[in-house]
Amino acid sequence: MDASNQEQQLFLQLDMGDELDPDQLDQLTRQLHREIFDHGIDEVDFVRGDDVPEGAKSAETVTWGALAISVLPTVVPQLIEFLKSWTMRGESRKVRIVSKVGDKSVELEYTPSGVDNQELKEMIAVLTSGMQEPSEPSADDQNQETE
Repeated sequence: MDASNQEQQLFLQLDMGDELDPDQLDQLTRQLHREIFDHGIDEVDFVRGDDVPEGAKSAETVTWGALAISVLPTVVPQLIEFLKSWTMRGESRKVRIVSKVGDKSVELEYTPSGVDNQELKEMIAVLTSGMQEPSEPSADDQNQETE
């Protein structure tokens, strides 16, 4: 199956600093969940306990500020653009995006004030290329290596 047609799992982790209590963070996570769903991404779920991606700071933070999303690589640019506008709606909003494929993972953190449009395009390229399974070398590739 072509990697561009294969859904991949992304984990979003919200970082609002110390500004929100757990109830407020839960409410904001639910709002983001609803808005992502309204943007046509049907597979968006709340992350619970064992679903925590490697490298997450603590299960408690993830429970109150994390979403798991299944998307096609072709949808990632629209998702990132949406997250860009979402983070700009409030102060101190940051979103960490983790993509894990096999034993590889890509982690990006988006802060609106710290990333310009070119950097955002580069982040999308890194994220979508990190979502593709390494391909097996073809016979032509192997022949070129031995020449």
